[in-house]
Amino acid sequence: MGHHNHHHHHHQAADSLVNLLTKANHDLTLVQLKLEKEFQQVYPDNANPMKLVNRIKKIQGDITALKEQCRELLVAKQDLIDKAQTTLIGNRSLLQKMQASMGIPITSADEDPAFANLNQIIDEWTVQVRSRTGDEVQNSEPEDVNRLLFSAIV
Repeated sequence: MGHHNHHHHHHQAADSLVNLLTKANHDLTLVQLKLEKEFQQVYPDNANPMKLVNRIKKIQGDITALKEQCRELLVAKQDLIDKAQTTLIGNRSLLQKMQASMGIPITSADEDPAFANLNQIIDEWTVQVRSRTGDEVQNSEPEDVNRLLFSAIV
């Protein structure tokens, strides 16, 4: 019988804790509402601290999303440059083989405007990526652009 009483007592303690928490929660809600009301009276709408906090949180979320999009864009751009380079170099060697087999003088890189153009673009892009990553990679080779790029955006 005594055991049963002890059990009942335990429940009372738990119940009073729940009641206490419920009351505390209720009090906090009232305090929050009171604060919101006060803030609305004291601050013009755009300076309300609670609204500002929410806006900052939203902006932080937006910035994270933007960073992610920039990263995807940079990767896509690098991918495009890699593909263009591969295609153009492939086309050039094909052209040179054809020129050679037909006995036509081979076009040098300097005489090939498309090739020179692409190389210039790639150089500019590499410089851009380097300037973003800082000096520690200033002396790395052009084929390191991909690695550079990732250190720039990660």
